[in-house]
Amino acid sequence: MRKPSRLSEVAKMAGVAPITASRAIRGEGYVSEEARARVMEAAAHLNYAPDMVARRMRGEKSRLIGIFVNNFGSLVLHEVTREISNAARARGYDILLFNAERFDVPDRAGTRDMLANLCAGLILPMPNVEDGYLAELEKRQHPCVFVNFCARAVDLPVVAVENRKGARTAVEHLLSLGHRRIAFIAGSHHTGQSCERQAAYVEALNDAGIAADPALIVPGLFVQTGGYAATQQLLALPEPPTAIFAANDEMAFGAIDAIHSKGLRVPGDISVIGFDDIATSSHIHPPLTTMRQPLTELSACAVTELVALIEGRGVEAKSIALPLELIVRKSTGPAAQNG
Repeated sequence: MRKPSRLSEVAKMAGVAPITASRAIRGEGYVSEEARARVMEAAAHLNYAPDMVARRMRGEKSRLIGIFVNNFGSLVLHEVTREISNAARARGYDILLFNAERFDVPDRAGTRDMLANLCAGLILPMPNVEDGYLAELEKRQHPCVFVNFCARAVDLPVVAVENRKGARTAVEHLLSLGHRRIAFIAGSHHTGQSCERQAAYVEALNDAGIAADPALIVPGLFVQTGGYAATQQLLALPEPPTAIFAANDEMAFGAIDAIHSKGLRVPGDISVIGFDDIATSSHIHPPLTTMRQPLTELSACAVTELVALIEGRGVEAKSIALPLELIVRKSTGPAAQNG
């Protein structure tokens, strides 16, 4: 098997000094267009690939941003990751995506640290509060930004949405339609977002003079199947709800499926509102009323914060919260007169 070509071989074939070949390949420093073309042609001919590990060990700056994800499953996480990638590339950075159920387990630590060291900085979208790696990142003060995390205070920048205000807006929308028996399908506790949305749900009901009924608060774990099972449980109550607020769109999809499976109508019999406004929310039947996260702005803000850290600003605890927008579609309507 042929050994990988060295930079010196590329320089020799191109007829330039090694430092010139290095500048041409890195795209840094002055190199004439003619010389750059010869270097790139030689590199392609020799199948030369820069050794990123060696470059980082020499102290050279990385143009990689790592996106470290706890369980790359939810649709909103896919959309956030895509937007972060777009924003990073617009700033001249490439993306390294690392997915793991947890980053603090021993058999992941070696890979985790190797990949983190290759990157100039890290973005953790919706990380799991139970993962011990979060505390390690705080201690190391590595350039790092958390996205949509409010499970606890952290000594790192956090960019998130206004979960409480958004959830309150969702409940107030249902209240304005005459609903009084409103259910809440909760997600997981991992990021703290579901807890914030549930707290706002209870507060909005209390302020409207309605006591929150524990039987109307059921878990759905942020997945469509969970939303389906939760709604089946709600529909089996002696007095089912007239409206359901799901803590994310995927659970709202499951809720609508469960309602239809019982021969009931959305919103004629039961209204459903979600949270996120993922791409498919406007294409289901009926189109979903939901709270829209500003995913493009959220991701761009996270990248801007991270690049500032990479370029020398000290790491500090900082929280940036962006507003949400109520998107009214056809899954919510007035409460039935007998509701």
